[in-house]
Amino acid sequence: MSAKKSTGGIVSIVGGSGFIGRHAVAALARRGWRIRVICRRPDLAGFLQPLGDAGQIAFVQANIRDRASLAAAIEGSRAVLNLCGILNERGKQTFEAVHVRGAEALARAAADTGAEKFVHVSAIGADAGSPARYGRSKAEGERRVRAAFPGAVILRPSAVVGPEDRFLNLLAEMARFSLALPLIGGGRTRFQPVWVGDVAAAIARVLETDEAEGRTYELGGPEVWTFRELTEFVLSVTRRKRLLIPVPFALARVMAWPMQFVPGAPLTPGQVDMLKKDNLVSPRAVEEGRTLQGLGITPDGIEAVAPDYLTRYSPAGQFAIVHDALAAIARRA
Repeated sequence: MSAKKSTGGIVSIVGGSGFIGRHAVAALARRGWRIRVICRRPDLAGFLQPLGDAGQIAFVQANIRDRASLAAAIEGSRAVLNLCGILNERGKQTFEAVHVRGAEALARAAADTGAEKFVHVSAIGADAGSPARYGRSKAEGERRVRAAFPGAVILRPSAVVGPEDRFLNLLAEMARFSLALPLIGGGRTRFQPVWVGDVAAAIARVLETDEAEGRTYELGGPEVWTFRELTEFVLSVTRRKRLLIPVPFALARVMAWPMQFVPGAPLTPGQVDMLKKDNLVSPRAVEEGRTLQGLGITPDGIEAVAPDYLTRYSPAGQFAIVHDALAAIARRA
């Protein structure tokens, strides 16, 4: 797939201050795009400013639930990128409001204001038949985006990992304070963890080629891991030994029910439902080249990137390597 260097147009990024957003902003800034970060609290997004040159990154206030504010915010944009998504519902921030109506409103606003490109980041779990409302809402959001902006590019990443993720970091944090970790559903659910930098690179690629228009890409890393294997990997990197306890889905759902009312809850009933289905790139996407490799990107495995940010959870923190070296010297003495 051929790609061309950005001509310096404006790309408006809704959700640009989030986990994937900060990496997308950095990738697009390096390629010469002028970036408009659209979020509810621009005053909290200033940390993105150093990622670009002077004047390259601007901040605009808008709400994904308000189509009029979206249209005003993205006016004059050559491209629009939707990164807005939630894992847990709270107040007005529901799956229906954000993943469905919000995505549709942004796509329609992009079409109405004459944007050339629209990229919608969804998830591999998007499926009208998903056991989780999260997955069903993602699927409906994709359908409405395509209806509003037929040439939209949809990106479906597997579990995204990186320094700010709420996946491997969460497992490592739990291991710090608990002597046992639950393996929901026996830990057999399979994932294809994808490095956030590769997702950001994919965003840049599809924005800069016409060949991607109207296609859906599934983004996964080079290896498939079970939930048990990922948990064991995190324990190995953080130098901790913990008891792993298989927990049936039904029991896990009961345990998670009260947690859904706690901000930043580590587990909700919806997340338990999501674990009932593997999170993998489909064989059809591989066959049709709708993957990272099809975009010319060789994905990094988590063993190459995750230890850099998980080491801080080890007993000796960032000094774990020094600690191990001193311990080896002491054993020889």
